[in-house]
Amino acid sequence: MIASIIYLMAIVAANLTLLYFGPVASIYNAFFLIGLDLALRDKLHDEWHGNQLWLRMGALILTGSMITIVLNIDALTIAIASAVAFAVSASGDGLIYHLLKNRTYLLRSNSSNVVGAALDSLIFPTLAFGTLMPEIVLGQFLAKTLGAGLWSILLLRLRNSMSYL
Repeated sequence: MIASIIYLMAIVAANLTLLYFGPVASIYNAFFLIGLDLALRDKLHDEWHGNQLWLRMGALILTGSMITIVLNIDALTIAIASAVAFAVSASGDGLIYHLLKNRTYLLRSNSSNVVGAALDSLIFPTLAFGTLMPEIVLGQFLAKTLGAGLWSILLLRLRNSMSYL
């Protein structure tokens, strides 16, 4: 439950910092907040395994997408682009993570996060601004992938340390 709340709060924080600080915040958001969301989605996947996983994950992704639209309603094109990118990237991340279910956590997490980061980085700026922007896509992809990699290691260490308690 806590991971779900943090997951949604990271989306809210990413949107609010973009609204407040503008595009200058996007690279920091990509690394810290979107990277966190990608890694937390994987953690939730493991926690919910077999317990209505796809229904719960779908509800979480839909909730995150709706929050994105509500927070960006004044800029409807950006809101829709953000919601679509979020939904597609989280779904792609989830599919890859599930397909790699017999692999180690770090391989599953980082492989799926590369896919999620690629989808989000390509879809959002292309839909939001109506053109493919390779420099933006590449910068966002690298920041999200590196951030998600760091968060997946931190979440693994946290999980391992909690198992000793």
